[in-house]
Amino acid sequence: MKAPRFKRWFANLPSLNGPQRRQVLDALHPAAGLDQVVALIAQTRAPGRCCPSCGNERCHRHGFANDLQRFRCCLCGRTFNDLSGTPLARLRLKGKWLAYSQVLLDSLPVRKAADRVGVHRNTAFRWRHRFLQWVKLDRPASLNGIVEADETFLLESQKGSRTLDRPARRRGGRATRRGISRKLDCILVARDRNGRTLDAVTGRGALKAAQLERDLLPRLDPQALLVSDSNAAYRAFARKHKIAHETINLRAGVRVKRGLAGAIHVQNVNAYHARFKAWLLGFRGVASRYLSNYLGWRWALDGGRVTSPEQLMRIATSVINR
Repeated sequence: MKAPRFKRWFANLPSLNGPQRRQVLDALHPAAGLDQVVALIAQTRAPGRCCPSCGNERCHRHGFANDLQRFRCCLCGRTFNDLSGTPLARLRLKGKWLAYSQVLLDSLPVRKAADRVGVHRNTAFRWRHRFLQWVKLDRPASLNGIVEADETFLLESQKGSRTLDRPARRRGGRATRRGISRKLDCILVARDRNGRTLDAVTGRGALKAAQLERDLLPRLDPQALLVSDSNAAYRAFARKHKIAHETINLRAGVRVKRGLAGAIHVQNVNAYHARFKAWLLGFRGVASRYLSNYLGWRWALDGGRVTSPEQLMRIATSVINR
């Protein structure tokens, strides 16, 4: 619309009645959301914008496409935009992304999220794991001081799979074997007294020392005091790497014991297990292949790492080399 025509249209806005004003606002709301998302993407990427193909920082503007400014690399000649190389690349309906970010902060299941934002349930599910792709990688560099470690188990799930390698279960079902078996997913959680948390899906069945070396050792401070239950895997792991280690005999009814470093217990990590499992109930079961995403999602909420839709959008639209 040209400027003179827009001025005449704008001058007539006060003459609109109530229903007409609401109609205009409803029509402008998606466009306002799109403008906000585009501005947020440009602010996030502008300081470190470079070619996703060759890493060259020299580029020039090269038109618009899909509401975003495109750029051409001066070295390799390829074109890109500010979403290239991010988990949100090639996704549509940008005007609804901020509303969907708020849905993630509210921990809504797929169908309720789709109804609130106004998209198909398959779109809501696909967006969930695209938005969480970088969020789940936000982990503390190291755990210090007294570090509690314990594992918890969830029944393995092939929810959403077209083919199963076992007979189907109804409504989740139960494991076919008693105790800890290969039918359960093992989730390791380590947490220090400052609230820094590290979690990992170690695999199926009982926890092994090799899994602790892979998932816990790189982030465990050498001077830390590791506190665990009486699982032999922790003892073998601590002995091999010469890590200070204290055990709590939970089977004997011991919950807390006193040591030189203070109270020795695993109640913080067990409370985290309880909060995580209670939070998962709202999703009516999650597939085993997506467990790491849900662990990262819960840590972002529990630790207060992500508190606003704008912050979640900045994380999702950033480029992280991992």
